[in-house]
Amino acid sequence: MKISREEVEHVALLARLELTEEELMTNTEQLNSILDYAVMLEKLNTDDIRPTAHAVPLHNVLREDLVKPSMDREKVLANAPDAKEGFFKVPRIV
Repeated sequence: MKISREEVEHVALLARLELTEEELMTNTEQLNSILDYAVMLEKLNTDDIRPTAHAVPLHNVLREDLVKPSMDREKVLANAPDAKEGFFKVPRIV
C-alpha cells in the first residue's frame, strides 16, 4: 500500500498545515516507509504468539491506599479566606 502526494496534501489541509514542496516529498517518503514496514510485520507468523495487553509485565506503580491521620480541620480552615460549618466557603459558580 502506498500513499500518494495528493493524499499527504489532503491530510495536511485537514490538519491546517502549510507544507513546502520539500516537506511534501519528505512526508510522502516517510509515510510510505512506515507503511512498507507495516506490510513486513503483516507477513510475520504470529500463530504461536499469545495476545497481550502489554509487551512487558506491568506492575502497579502507585502506593497502597492507606488511611493516615490528616491535619486538624480547624488548623486547615484557619488559613481559609471564608469558612462555614467546618467547610471552605467559595463563591457560587453558575
